[in-house]
Amino acid sequence: MEIGKINLGTKPLFLAPMEDVTDSPFRQICRRMGADIVYTEFISSEAIIRDSEIAMHKMHFEEAERPFAIQIFGGREEAMEGATKVAVANQPDLIDINFGCPVFKIVKKGAGSACLKDPGMMERMAGTVVDAAGDLPVTVKTRLGWDDNSIRIQEVALMLQSVGIKALTVHARTRAQKYKGDARWEWLKKLRATPGLHIPVIGNGDVTSPQLVKKMFDETGVDGVMIGRGAIGNPWIFNQARHYLGTGELLPEATVQERLELCAEQLRLSVDHHGERYGVIIMKKHYGQYLKGIRNGKKLRAAIMDEKEVAPILELLLNFREEEFYALA
Repeated sequence: MEIGKINLGTKPLFLAPMEDVTDSPFRQICRRMGADIVYTEFISSEAIIRDSEIAMHKMHFEEAERPFAIQIFGGREEAMEGATKVAVANQPDLIDINFGCPVFKIVKKGAGSACLKDPGMMERMAGTVVDAAGDLPVTVKTRLGWDDNSIRIQEVALMLQSVGIKALTVHARTRAQKYKGDARWEWLKKLRATPGLHIPVIGNGDVTSPQLVKKMFDETGVDGVMIGRGAIGNPWIFNQARHYLGTGELLPEATVQERLELCAEQLRLSVDHHGERYGVIIMKKHYGQYLKGIRNGKKLRAAIMDEKEVAPILELLLNFREEEFYALA
């Protein structure tokens, strides 16, 4: 599969953009664990053109993350054009447009999945970003439609292709569904079979195991699979899925020690990247999954969540023994 001149090989696996999750430390780990391409969390075009310190920080990346994408969103073409030029100057491998976020605070600004209500505006905005990006490939992440009465994803895909979008990721739910109910993979199959559609289609939604990665490829024919929540606290999913796709066999699950050590490594990277205060805070989204299923893991997580400095958290993680942890007993 190729996006512009980026060759991602056969059946590539993507790390989904997730707010307050896919920062540089987590992206670095997921790349090392087998993700073929990683994305920033979505970044407001309005914040970018105001030169917001937070927005600029979100765009920072390490060379080890390549191929790497900056995802932007917004409700004004002028802001998206300006933000694209700033993003391009940061030298990512591609720009991605978020036309799919269902969160109300984003939708009320005419951004994210609100664009699904106005395909004409979506077309103009995508074309504006493509023009502003120059030679850098532009992709889109979206949903099936605003609701069940407005699913026009095949028409939208052809329209986006016509203005120069190089690949399309579809979360197989409508905006009305948000994250409820089952992702509707049958629409991915329909989309992939759309006459005249030749850009790659990447499937997203309810992919939380190597078996489900293979199932999505087999049932829908998508060119790539994007993994979101299934990677939080479980970056091994990319290598496990790659192995399962190639052999039909499951790799052993990560041991307790491996999980604790990788969690500690991500914490160190987080503190190096964000500074101690915020680096400790943002890691709180990850502990629950890293420690899931571990005996006394809930007690360990509770003890970690009370800490505000990195040293005692590392002490707890690296000296934890399932049968010996009595901190909250």
